[in-house]
Amino acid sequence: MKLFYRDFGDEGSLPLVILHGLFGMSDNWVSIARRISEEGFHVFVPDQRNHGRSGHSNIHNYEAMVDDLLEFLDERGFEKTSLLGHSMGGKTVMQFAFDYPERVDRLIVADISPLPSRHGEMHKKIIGKLLELDLRQFDSRQDALDAMIPIIANDRLRMFLQKNLYWKDRASLGWRMNLEAIRDNMPEIFRGVESAVPYEKPVLFLRGGASDYVKDEHIPEIRKLFPHASVRTVDGASHWLHAEKPDAFAKEVMFFLAE
Repeated sequence: MKLFYRDFGDEGSLPLVILHGLFGMSDNWVSIARRISEEGFHVFVPDQRNHGRSGHSNIHNYEAMVDDLLEFLDERGFEKTSLLGHSMGGKTVMQFAFDYPERVDRLIVADISPLPSRHGEMHKKIIGKLLELDLRQFDSRQDALDAMIPIIANDRLRMFLQKNLYWKDRASLGWRMNLEAIRDNMPEIFRGVESAVPYEKPVLFLRGGASDYVKDEHIPEIRKLFPHASVRTVDGASHWLHAEKPDAFAKEVMFFLAE
């Protein structure tokens, strides 16, 4: 699948591809991508399938997303690139590194472990609530945001989801996400990724200090699959560590890329 993308920095600079997480899109990573590009990287931020402006498909699993990434790199002639993935994007880049280790220079995984996640049911409930909203009744994105208040209590999550709303035409709002396909493939999104052979290059795992996506008890399994992994914590950050602590996040990323 051809992916919509944004890019920042000069052609010929070292390539870095950033993959967003579930419900995300390239737009969420603009400020981080610009900051990293100023350090000599050509940063690409695609929308993954069923997200943002990329195509929709009934298939949504890590095999397909790895194939999408491989096609993206091949189209640009990148034999080797650095990868950064958050959450679902983190599992995509981990699986890509297992499948194509020779194609990866530096690997950064943001707030996700290779293990299965228990957060799937929560996200499935969120999708159910979003599908229940009758977008035809809203005259503005703000009206839709206000309507989410009784069903999604978390302010940050509501604002994050609202970015996925767009005007399909002058009179009707729509979701950029393929909510039905994401809902139907939720077990695939929240399963673990694995390999019979460990990935032997350096990897940076960044986790939010206030997040429960990467726990201390996950670290032995991380080190089993990624023997040269470094696990760093961004203090005070939740799962959306790049949005809440952009300075600390960018500093950790750029230090690792420069090693």
